[in-house]
Amino acid sequence: MSSEFVQLSLTPLLIGIFAAIACALPGNFLVLRRQALIGDAISHVVLPGIVVSFLVTRSVSTWPMMVGAACAALLAVGLIELIRRLGRIEPGAAMGVVFTSMFAGGVLLLEQSDTSTVHLDVEHALYGNLESLIWFAADDWHSLLDWKALSALPPELFRIAIVAVLITLFIIILWRPLKISTFDEGFANAIGMRTQLLGFALVVATAIAAVAAFDAVGAIIVIAMFICPPAAARLMTNRLETQIFWSVFFATASAVVGYVAAGYGPLWLGADNAVSAAGMIATVSGLILAAACCFGPHRTRTSAPLASGDQ
Repeated sequence: MSSEFVQLSLTPLLIGIFAAIACALPGNFLVLRRQALIGDAISHVVLPGIVVSFLVTRSVSTWPMMVGAACAALLAVGLIELIRRLGRIEPGAAMGVVFTSMFAGGVLLLEQSDTSTVHLDVEHALYGNLESLIWFAADDWHSLLDWKALSALPPELFRIAIVAVLITLFIIILWRPLKISTFDEGFANAIGMRTQLLGFALVVATAIAAVAAFDAVGAIIVIAMFICPPAAARLMTNRLETQIFWSVFFATASAVVGYVAAGYGPLWLGADNAVSAAGMIATVSGLILAAACCFGPHRTRTSAPLASGDQ
């Protein structure tokens, strides 16, 4: 039983956990800045960029995907500004038009492209390929000490682990500026902080997390993890440090419980097949948020930002 778990479940479970944490960490600041939908937007915008980068390079390696996603993001910003000025409509409406149109364009490109040789199609774009990230070279727990077996680990694990570490370092290094600019932008400007640059850096970190997680877990987990764990954590505390820990805990719990429930829950209930791990992880994160809305100690104060004394 242990050998089966190490080979079939350990790697996708770790990838799900790292992806959830990488998205939840910047998601805390997006939620507090009332910019939570940026994570949703980025997860939609990156799809056509990733597809075009694959069509050009015929590869799903990290750097072409990053470049394609960055170009798609820049194109989205330009289109939003163009529509806002020419159509004289409010920015939210322009954002909605651009994000949905670009995502739909990415889906059409996937359907019309020859991506049969790689894990890149409409289904994987939405749900990811988490269940297929199996560690074939593993025999049991002793494989964790076998360098030959470790070299055969799915590359997605190293990619998302590195990104999770980089996002964590980003939060630690810029903790004070991010904290001050999030709660009092006027004061941050007064003491010389470049708040626009900080906001841009936060969006870049969000985009990196989204792109790194997108290939393995798809758009559903990316969207859910940017919003649900941080929002649930906000309902548990009025201290930012504590909120960060709560969000990491909720993200990890969503990944673990969701993956186990997707793989074994239907079998325990007498069904023949498992369900989508990405869909179940997103569902569990939504249920955690719902529970926090009903029972969280600060559920009646979510409309207000953290008080200055609680930072």
